[in-house]
Amino acid sequence: MTVTIDDIRRAAANIDGQVVRTACTRSRVLSKLTGAEVWLKFENFQFTASFKERGALNKLLQLGEAERAAGVCAMSAGNHAQGVAYHATRLGIRSVIVMPRSTPFTKVRNTRELGGEVILRGDTLADAQEYLEAELVGKLGMTLVHPYDDPHVIAGQGTVGLEMLEQAPQLDTLAIPIGGGGLISGIAIAAHAIKPELRVVGVESAGYASAYAALQDDDVPIKGGQTIAEGIAVKNIGRLTLQIIREHVAELMRVEEAAIERAIGLLAGIEKVIVEGAGATGLAALLADPTRFAGRTVGLVLCGGNIDTRLLASVLLRQLVHEQRLISLSIDIEDQPGFLARVAGRIGESGGNIVQVHHERLHRGHAKNATLEVLVEAQDEAHARQIFDDLQNGGFSVRKGAGGMEFE
Repeated sequence: MTVTIDDIRRAAANIDGQVVRTACTRSRVLSKLTGAEVWLKFENFQFTASFKERGALNKLLQLGEAERAAGVCAMSAGNHAQGVAYHATRLGIRSVIVMPRSTPFTKVRNTRELGGEVILRGDTLADAQEYLEAELVGKLGMTLVHPYDDPHVIAGQGTVGLEMLEQAPQLDTLAIPIGGGGLISGIAIAAHAIKPELRVVGVESAGYASAYAALQDDDVPIKGGQTIAEGIAVKNIGRLTLQIIREHVAELMRVEEAAIERAIGLLAGIEKVIVEGAGATGLAALLADPTRFAGRTVGLVLCGGNIDTRLLASVLLRQLVHEQRLISLSIDIEDQPGFLARVAGRIGESGGNIVQVHHERLHRGHAKNATLEVLVEAQDEAHARQIFDDLQNGGFSVRKGAGGMEFE
């Protein structure tokens, strides 16, 4: 099985008008921040908020009449499931998606709303695949739409690379997320056919460096565990994609959770876009090792935007702490009318923004018989220190709280 530039160009013709030709634009602020010329490909603006639609649709369009009648199946806990369900329904093809029992309810609901029949089976994707191959493919004759290890899927994902080189032909480097390897494989084939000297860097979550492990001579264990980049948390790289990565990818990087979270926060704050963990790993690589990309013209694929809103809120709050823009203060006060207003006024005069207040009464015999826990947003660390000093100089008994920025 091979994938060529001609396969990718045919895929582009196949899916034309049925998926979004997403924008690819230069980020002035991220370029200044990282020291590279940064171009962003906004695949999070697809209808299902993920590039996965491209490969799924190209595969579905290859089916003969008998295969369409039998229907298709896929194993997925997220974006691939939604891409298959959406386009199969649109084309009048039955789709059955097997998901692990631990799949979040929102992803199950979204897949069903897009027309997919969901079966919850097993604890892992490997369990889901075992059931799918035995029951749906083996007994019912359904066609498997693999999330990454299929030449038609890879060719569909490669259309991202075609578009990027048309939109930004000056690119000399691509930093692409790797899960199972379908996206980077397709993009790398397209990019090297158009611009052979272009450098392709693969980026993996440190806990799920499956491509890195597979390319080593010795056994390298996959750490696993929780990751915010669950979209690329794949323990086994594809066989076909590994061959392509070996041939076309210049180097692999592994990024830690803190860098991924910072990238999500920066994309929200600077570009005003919502990106899931997997989609932020390219930027995380630039943040983790800026000297590797300094002076280069780098294309990043924001490959998905499906992040749980509660998780996003936590990430953005932690980002404020990381940037030293949140300070948590405990202030002892007299529980009398107008005292809270005095505290708020002092913080306001210092230019701080009160994000949250918790008021707790103490016993009446206490000299200061109430405590305020105040979370305050500041411009930076120096401003936070100024707010703290202004409160102390104003006669308030103030100390660091349990959350927010810490300083001496």
